[in-house]
Amino acid sequence: MSSIPLLFNETNLSHAWARALLRVIDHGGTEISPLVISVTGFQNGEPVEDASVREALDVALVRQGEQSVGTVANTIFPYSLWRRSQHERQGFYERYINILPRAKALEANKNSRGLYFERLIAFGEGPHKGNQLEHIILEHQGRSGVRKSMFQASIFDPKRDHTRAAQIPFPCLQHVSFVPSAQEMTLTLNAFYATQQLFNKAYGNYIGLCRLGAFMAHEMGLTFTRMNCFIGVEKLERIGKKSAILEPVIQAARAALLVEADSR
Repeated sequence: MSSIPLLFNETNLSHAWARALLRVIDHGGTEISPLVISVTGFQNGEPVEDASVREALDVALVRQGEQSVGTVANTIFPYSLWRRSQHERQGFYERYINILPRAKALEANKNSRGLYFERLIAFGEGPHKGNQLEHIILEHQGRSGVRKSMFQASIFDPKRDHTRAAQIPFPCLQHVSFVPSAQEMTLTLNAFYATQQLFNKAYGNYIGLCRLGAFMAHEMGLTFTRMNCFIGVEKLERIGKKSAILEPVIQAARAALLVEADSR
Protein backbone atom coordinates (compact mmCIF):
# COMPACT_ATOMS: atom_id res chain seq x y z
CA MET A 1 0.00 0.00 0.00
CA SER A 2 1.46 3.34 -1.11
CA SER A 3 0.69 6.91 -0.10
CA ILE A 4 1.13 8.08 -3.72
CA PRO A 5 -2.33 8.54 -5.29
CA LEU A 6 -3.18 6.21 -8.16
CA LEU A 7 -5.36 7.74 -10.88
CA PHE A 8 -7.40 5.91 -13.51
CA ASN A 9 -8.92 8.38 -15.99
CA GLU A 10 -11.21 6.65 -18.49
CA THR A 11 -14.03 7.32 -20.92
CA ASN A 12 -15.46 3.88 -20.10
CA LEU A 13 -16.60 3.19 -16.54
CA SER A 14 -16.04 -0.55 -16.85
CA HIS A 15 -12.44 0.00 -17.90
CA ALA A 16 -11.75 2.30 -14.95
CA TRP A 17 -13.08 -0.33 -12.53
CA ALA A 18 -11.23 -3.11 -14.38
CA ARG A 19 -7.92 -1.27 -14.04
CA ALA A 20 -8.43 -0.93 -10.29
CA LEU A 21 -9.30 -4.62 -9.98
CA LEU A 22 -6.28 -5.78 -11.99
CA ARG A 23 -4.00 -3.44 -10.08
CA VAL A 24 -4.90 -5.35 -6.91
CA ILE A 25 -4.83 -8.78 -8.59
CA ASP A 26 -1.42 -8.26 -10.20
CA HIS A 27 0.33 -6.71 -7.20
CA GLY A 28 0.93 -7.68 -3.60
CA GLY A 29 -1.69 -7.02 -0.97
CA THR A 30 -5.40 -6.36 -1.32
CA GLU A 31 -5.60 -2.55 -1.10
CA ILE A 32 -4.98 0.62 -3.10
CA SER A 33 -4.46 3.75 -1.02
CA PRO A 34 -5.37 6.31 -2.14
CA LEU A 35 -7.20 5.78 -5.44
CA VAL A 36 -8.84 8.28 -7.80
CA ILE A 37 -11.33 7.10 -10.43
CA SER A 38 -12.32 9.64 -13.08
CA VAL A 39 -14.95 8.88 -15.73
CA THR A 40 -15.85 11.13 -18.66
CA GLY A 41 -17.73 8.97 -21.19
CA PHE A 42 -21.52 9.41 -21.22
CA GLN A 43 -24.33 8.67 -23.69
CA ASN A 44 -27.78 10.12 -23.00
CA GLY A 45 -26.73 10.75 -19.41
CA GLU A 46 -25.60 7.15 -18.80
CA PRO A 47 -21.93 6.19 -18.35
CA VAL A 48 -20.37 4.18 -21.17
CA GLU A 49 -19.81 0.57 -20.07
CA ASP A 50 -18.43 -2.71 -21.34
CA ALA A 51 -21.31 -5.19 -21.03
CA SER A 52 -19.00 -8.20 -20.71
CA VAL A 53 -17.32 -6.79 -17.59
CA ARG A 54 -20.55 -5.82 -15.87
CA GLU A 55 -22.26 -9.11 -16.71
CA ALA A 56 -19.32 -11.15 -15.40
CA LEU A 57 -19.27 -9.12 -12.21
CA ASP A 58 -23.02 -9.47 -11.65
CA VAL A 59 -22.78 -13.26 -12.04
CA ALA A 60 -19.96 -13.36 -9.49
CA LEU A 61 -21.87 -11.14 -7.08
CA VAL A 62 -24.90 -13.43 -7.19
CA ARG A 63 -22.73 -16.50 -6.63
CA GLN A 64 -21.09 -14.80 -3.66
CA GLY A 65 -24.44 -13.77 -2.15
CA GLU A 66 -23.84 -10.05 -2.70
CA GLN A 67 -26.07 -7.28 -4.08
CA SER A 68 -26.06 -6.71 -7.85
CA VAL A 69 -24.40 -3.71 -9.46
CA GLY A 70 -27.83 -2.16 -10.08
CA THR A 71 -28.97 -2.62 -6.49
CA VAL A 72 -25.85 -0.90 -5.15
CA ALA A 73 -26.23 1.94 -7.67
CA ASN A 74 -29.82 2.53 -6.55
CA THR A 75 -28.72 3.24 -2.98
CA ILE A 76 -27.00 6.37 -4.31
CA PHE A 77 -29.51 7.29 -7.00
CA PRO A 78 -32.81 5.40 -7.60
CA TYR A 79 -32.69 5.65 -11.38
CA SER A 80 -35.80 3.64 -12.25
CA LEU A 81 -37.89 5.71 -9.83
CA TRP A 82 -36.62 8.90 -11.46
CA ARG A 83 -37.69 7.61 -14.86
CA ARG A 84 -41.11 6.55 -13.58
CA SER A 85 -41.52 10.04 -12.13
CA GLN A 86 -41.11 11.36 -15.70
CA HIS A 87 -38.23 13.56 -14.57
CA GLU A 88 -40.43 15.64 -12.25
CA ARG A 89 -38.26 16.03 -9.19
CA GLN A 90 -40.81 16.97 -6.50
CA GLY A 91 -42.87 13.89 -7.27
CA PHE A 92 -39.62 11.91 -7.42
CA TYR A 93 -38.62 13.01 -3.93
CA GLU A 94 -42.09 12.20 -2.58
CA ARG A 95 -42.19 8.73 -4.14
CA TYR A 96 -38.76 7.92 -2.75
CA ILE A 97 -39.69 8.93 0.78
CA ASN A 98 -42.89 6.87 0.52
CA ILE A 99 -41.08 3.67 -0.53
CA LEU A 100 -38.12 4.17 1.81
CA PRO A 101 -39.44 1.98 4.67
CA ARG A 102 -40.01 -0.91 2.26
CA ALA A 103 -36.60 -0.44 0.64
CA LYS A 104 -34.89 -0.58 4.02
CA ALA A 105 -36.84 -3.66 5.05
CA LEU A 106 -35.73 -5.59 1.94
CA GLU A 107 -32.10 -5.45 3.17
CA ALA A 108 -32.62 -4.76 6.86
CA ASN A 109 -29.14 -5.93 7.88
CA LYS A 110 -27.48 -3.58 5.37
CA ASN A 111 -29.87 -0.62 5.30
CA SER A 112 -30.83 -0.22 8.96
CA ARG A 113 -28.56 2.83 9.29
CA GLY A 114 -29.95 4.49 6.17
CA LEU A 115 -29.39 4.83 2.44
CA TYR A 116 -27.22 7.33 0.59
CA PHE A 117 -30.00 9.01 -1.36
CA GLU A 118 -32.00 9.28 1.86
CA ARG A 119 -29.20 11.30 3.46
CA LEU A 120 -29.01 13.51 0.35
CA ILE A 121 -32.71 14.49 0.37
CA ALA A 122 -33.71 13.87 3.99
CA PHE A 123 -30.62 14.45 6.08
CA GLY A 124 -32.66 15.27 9.18
CA GLU A 125 -31.86 18.95 9.49
CA GLY A 126 -30.96 21.94 7.34
CA PRO A 127 -32.71 24.00 4.63
CA HIS A 128 -35.61 22.46 2.70
CA LYS A 129 -36.22 19.93 5.48
CA GLY A 130 -32.77 18.46 4.96
CA ASN A 131 -33.05 18.09 1.17
CA GLN A 132 -29.50 19.04 0.29
CA LEU A 133 -29.92 18.43 -3.45
CA GLU A 134 -32.94 20.73 -3.63
CA HIS A 135 -31.00 23.46 -1.82
CA ILE A 136 -28.14 23.20 -4.34
CA ILE A 137 -30.49 23.24 -7.34
CA LEU A 138 -32.48 26.24 -6.15
CA GLU A 139 -29.40 28.26 -5.18
CA HIS A 140 -27.88 27.60 -8.61
CA GLN A 141 -31.10 28.57 -10.37
CA GLY A 142 -31.86 31.57 -8.19
CA ARG A 143 -28.80 33.75 -8.59
CA SER A 144 -25.48 34.03 -10.39
CA GLY A 145 -22.08 34.12 -8.79
CA VAL A 146 -22.95 31.68 -6.00
CA ARG A 147 -19.85 30.50 -4.12
CA LYS A 148 -18.83 27.04 -5.31
CA SER A 149 -18.49 25.78 -1.73
CA MET A 150 -22.28 25.94 -1.51
CA PHE A 151 -22.65 23.07 -3.96
CA GLN A 152 -21.85 20.25 -1.57
CA ALA A 153 -23.83 17.61 0.30
CA SER A 154 -22.90 15.52 3.33
CA ILE A 155 -23.58 11.86 3.95
CA PHE A 156 -21.53 11.29 7.10
CA ASP A 157 -23.19 12.63 10.23
CA PRO A 158 -21.00 12.63 13.38
CA LYS A 159 -24.08 12.49 15.60
CA ARG A 160 -25.23 9.21 14.04
CA ASP A 161 -22.07 7.72 12.57
CA HIS A 162 -19.28 8.19 15.10
CA THR A 163 -19.62 4.83 16.81
CA ARG A 164 -17.21 2.44 18.49
CA ALA A 165 -18.53 -0.53 16.49
CA ALA A 166 -15.73 -2.54 14.89
CA GLN A 167 -17.52 -2.47 11.51
CA ILE A 168 -20.57 -0.66 10.18
CA PRO A 169 -22.08 -1.19 6.70
CA PHE A 170 -22.97 2.49 6.19
CA PRO A 171 -21.81 5.10 5.33
CA CYS A 172 -18.61 4.57 3.32
CA LEU A 173 -19.43 7.50 1.03
CA GLN A 174 -18.77 10.60 3.09
CA HIS A 175 -19.47 13.59 0.90
CA VAL A 176 -20.29 14.77 -2.63
CA SER A 177 -19.65 18.10 -4.28
CA PHE A 178 -20.79 19.57 -7.59
CA VAL A 179 -18.71 21.92 -9.73
CA PRO A 180 -20.69 23.83 -12.38
CA SER A 181 -18.91 25.68 -15.17
CA ALA A 182 -20.86 28.77 -16.22
CA GLN A 183 -18.75 29.23 -19.35
CA GLU A 184 -18.97 25.66 -20.62
CA MET A 185 -22.42 24.92 -19.12
CA THR A 186 -21.12 21.64 -17.70
CA LEU A 187 -21.16 19.91 -14.33
CA THR A 188 -18.57 17.76 -12.56
CA LEU A 189 -19.36 15.57 -9.56
CA ASN A 190 -16.77 14.78 -6.91
CA ALA A 191 -17.32 11.97 -4.39
CA PHE A 192 -15.23 11.14 -1.33
CA TYR A 193 -14.94 7.72 0.31
CA ALA A 194 -12.94 6.89 3.43
CA THR A 195 -12.94 3.24 2.33
CA GLN A 196 -14.57 1.33 -0.50
CA GLN A 197 -15.16 -2.35 -1.25
CA LEU A 198 -13.70 -3.04 -4.70
CA PHE A 199 -15.52 -6.31 -5.48
CA ASN A 200 -19.01 -5.89 -4.12
CA LYS A 201 -19.57 -2.11 -4.04
CA ALA A 202 -17.24 -0.03 -6.22
CA TYR A 203 -18.74 -0.66 -9.65
CA GLY A 204 -22.29 0.01 -8.43
CA ASN A 205 -21.08 3.07 -6.56
CA TYR A 206 -19.60 4.54 -9.75
CA ILE A 207 -22.84 3.91 -11.66
CA GLY A 208 -24.91 5.51 -8.91
CA LEU A 209 -22.64 8.55 -8.70
CA CYS A 210 -22.76 9.08 -12.47
CA ARG A 211 -26.55 8.91 -12.41
CA LEU A 212 -26.67 11.34 -9.50
CA GLY A 213 -24.46 13.72 -11.46
CA ALA A 214 -26.67 13.41 -14.55
CA PHE A 215 -29.77 14.14 -12.43
CA MET A 216 -28.23 17.25 -10.89
CA ALA A 217 -26.99 18.48 -14.28
CA HIS A 218 -30.48 18.01 -15.75
CA GLU A 219 -32.08 20.01 -12.95
CA MET A 220 -29.40 22.72 -13.05
CA GLY A 221 -29.67 23.15 -16.84
CA LEU A 222 -26.16 21.81 -17.46
CA THR A 223 -24.45 18.88 -19.17
CA PHE A 224 -22.82 16.25 -16.96
CA THR A 225 -19.25 15.66 -18.16
CA ARG A 226 -17.13 14.10 -15.41
CA MET A 227 -17.36 11.98 -12.25
CA ASN A 228 -14.37 11.98 -9.91
CA CYS A 229 -14.28 9.48 -7.05
CA PHE A 230 -11.61 9.88 -4.37
CA ILE A 231 -11.08 6.78 -2.22
CA GLY A 232 -8.87 6.75 0.85
CA VAL A 233 -8.55 2.95 0.87
CA GLU A 234 -9.88 0.70 -1.90
CA LYS A 235 -10.13 -2.84 -0.50
CA LEU A 236 -10.63 -6.27 -2.04
CA GLU A 237 -12.46 -8.06 0.74
CA ARG A 238 -15.04 -10.84 1.13
CA ILE A 239 -13.47 -12.75 -1.76
CA GLY A 240 -9.96 -14.07 -2.34
CA LYS A 241 -7.74 -12.98 -5.21
CA LYS A 242 -7.55 -16.62 -6.37
CA SER A 243 -11.24 -17.38 -5.91
CA ALA A 244 -12.82 -19.44 -8.70
CA ILE A 245 -15.84 -17.13 -8.51
CA LEU A 246 -13.67 -14.08 -9.23
CA GLU A 247 -11.67 -15.66 -12.07
CA PRO A 248 -14.27 -15.02 -14.86
CA VAL A 249 -14.42 -11.38 -13.79
CA ILE A 250 -10.64 -11.08 -14.00
CA GLN A 251 -10.69 -12.67 -17.46
CA ALA A 252 -13.42 -10.26 -18.64
CA ALA A 253 -11.47 -7.29 -17.27
CA ARG A 254 -8.26 -8.35 -19.04
CA ALA A 255 -10.09 -8.98 -22.31
CA ALA A 256 -11.88 -5.61 -22.23
CA LEU A 257 -8.65 -3.69 -21.61
CA LEU A 258 -6.86 -5.67 -24.33
CA VAL A 259 -9.56 -4.73 -26.86
CA GLU A 260 -9.30 -1.10 -25.74
CA ALA A 261 -5.51 -1.14 -26.22
CA ASP A 262 -5.84 -2.68 -29.69
CA SER A 263 -8.33 -0.02 -30.75
CA ARG A 264 -5.96 2.83 -29.99
